[in-house]
Amino acid sequence: MGHPGVSQIQENDVARMGEITKAIIPLGGLGTRFLPLSRVVTKEFFPLVEKPLVHYVIEELRDSGVKEIVFVTSQSNKKALSEYFKNDLKLEKLLEEQKKEDLLKAVRNVAKLSEEISFSFVQQANPLGDGHAVLQAQKLIGNEPCFVAYPDDVMESAQPVSLQLAKVYKTSEKPVLALYRMPKEKLVSYGSPECEKIANRLYKIRKIAEKPSLESVPSEFAIVGRRIITPEVFSYLKKAKPNKKGEVVLSEVLGEMVKDGKIVYGYEIEGKWWECGDKRSWLFSNTALALKHPEFGKDLQKFIKDEKLIKP
Repeated sequence: MGHPGVSQIQENDVARMGEITKAIIPLGGLGTRFLPLSRVVTKEFFPLVEKPLVHYVIEELRDSGVKEIVFVTSQSNKKALSEYFKNDLKLEKLLEEQKKEDLLKAVRNVAKLSEEISFSFVQQANPLGDGHAVLQAQKLIGNEPCFVAYPDDVMESAQPVSLQLAKVYKTSEKPVLALYRMPKEKLVSYGSPECEKIANRLYKIRKIAEKPSLESVPSEFAIVGRRIITPEVFSYLKKAKPNKKGEVVLSEVLGEMVKDGKIVYGYEIEGKWWECGDKRSWLFSNTALALKHPEFGKDLQKFIKDEKLIKP
């Protein structure tokens, strides 16, 4: 693996699995868990080692065959996203003159993403839940299946997690949720499905519990931030009523579909989930990936040892 969190894939896999070419990235939340920093830096631009969170998810989607991404944004982050991915010829020229080849390559690699994928933006005026955010993108997605991916979930895997879900969709043509096995006591902080195993790593969702009590945790799985949704999901989102918090939550709407007898699948992903949704998990993930990094890892390990930051 080259850089932590970036998936690797053979090109022929993308060609075979390229049926889903669109993705939605919801970015309209307030980032309250990261206050006060999130007042000036939106969560998707928090660094994970040497790149912002949003960069990782876009690379994963590109490697899964995605050609179009719809960002659902607040007013504050649209400009930053546009600026981050556009060419900066003045900066490239300066780096070239200074013979800073590594930095020049990094800058050009960012710009290349916007050449490989078209980016569109829709605004979510108020933070009314991820389900509401996804619904705002419907016109740009059209009558097609698409990925929904969240930047604060970074996946380290040999094969892109989104592509793993696409393989399930190819044979099922039903919504697919990414599942991750966790200790039961941790599942109280996540959505967790009651499910029936039907093949290796593949499950039929029977029920979805949002942040269940420890006594009522329905399985060993958390639902993590990669999904495939179908046009039928948009129909349910249109009819969905806000929950007690005033939000339309995508996993809750998928749970309503299951109650109505609709088929939704879960797939236990192959790979490591690095969560970055709050300060603690972001710090842990950043530390772990920095220690594994091919350029910085050994130096960081030596620094920790020399400074005796961790006592035996």
